[in-house]
Amino acid sequence: MNVVIVGCGAIGAAIAYELSQVKGLDITVLDKQPPAQASTKAALGVLVGIISQKTHGKAWLMRQLSMQRYETLIPELEEITARKIPFNRQGIVMLLCEHPQENNELENWQKLVRIRQSQGYQLEIWDRGTLKQNCPQIDEKQVMAAIYSPQDRQVDPTALTLALVDAAGDRGVNFKFGVNVLGMSSSHTTKNICQQLETTAGKITGDWFVIAAGLGSSPLLAQSHQLIEIRPVLGQAWHLRLKQPMGNGCFQPVITGNDVHIVPASGGDYWVGATVEFPPDCSDEIVPDKQLLESIKQQAIAFCPELANATVIRTWSGLRPRPHKRSAPVIDKLPGFSNVLLATGHYRNGILLAPATALVIREMIVS
Repeated sequence: MNVVIVGCGAIGAAIAYELSQVKGLDITVLDKQPPAQASTKAALGVLVGIISQKTHGKAWLMRQLSMQRYETLIPELEEITARKIPFNRQGIVMLLCEHPQENNELENWQKLVRIRQSQGYQLEIWDRGTLKQNCPQIDEKQVMAAIYSPQDRQVDPTALTLALVDAAGDRGVNFKFGVNVLGMSSSHTTKNICQQLETTAGKITGDWFVIAAGLGSSPLLAQSHQLIEIRPVLGQAWHLRLKQPMGNGCFQPVITGNDVHIVPASGGDYWVGATVEFPPDCSDEIVPDKQLLESIKQQAIAFCPELANATVIRTWSGLRPRPHKRSAPVIDKLPGFSNVLLATGHYRNGILLAPATALVIREMIVS
């Protein structure tokens, strides 16, 4: 059985790798760019799973499935590929910047702690003293309390995706880069079956087609007369460098507050981001807001004053795919087709949900 995957960011690569473990599948992955570009290249890789406010339903189950899979996936990929995948197992510290007694916020966190305990996970509520002891780099005057999630993670999105591609390639997946998909052709006898893709490399036939192209999904869906619109949301971030790690060098969790992430990279390097910038109405063009980018850095410095002395290595940006007028992500059959699956529109959770998305798509194909 032939499976064709369109898109080779983290989502498409994860799907290819999971499907490569199924006997009898001939898998081809198409992308107009090299792997790990677009939104994957721009992501920070913060896996907000246990500390998220999602506690039930599909949104939580997808997070839970991904977090469980990541614990086996990273060592699995490292063994197969001999690649080192930066994977921060020291958790996430979420800073509460307003008094947690207001609006019952502390009570809500205590409730989440109990829910997570019942689910087999750990969350801790830290007062200022505990926070200062564990993370002395944080200016506790900026913070009222903190939530520590030791079982949440952060992964390097590019390293992850390249390892997925290598591992899938070792198992026989055929990757074709520099190929544009121009359209889909239905069977002459059965209109709800896609027979082949029209591409710049010729016609490519398949039994199953998976659209995992992020923002690139929209043109294909439009050609199929489907009203599933994926719109861009810009994110900008910083790569900063200090001479040595902040605070306790042996404890370098992701620090997040006011939707600003401070992500330890290597040595004294930190990623700081990211902005959330929507396009103007009726436009997909987004002009990066330099002031908003600067405000992200200043917020990070307010939390961790040492960052004021950091050298700017680079700034970068990327577009996240956000479904318009429907929840993210879109993981389903394409309406009107029995053999075309959508795995797109993950918005800000593409890296987090890549393993779960791959497992869901695998189940849809092999069940």
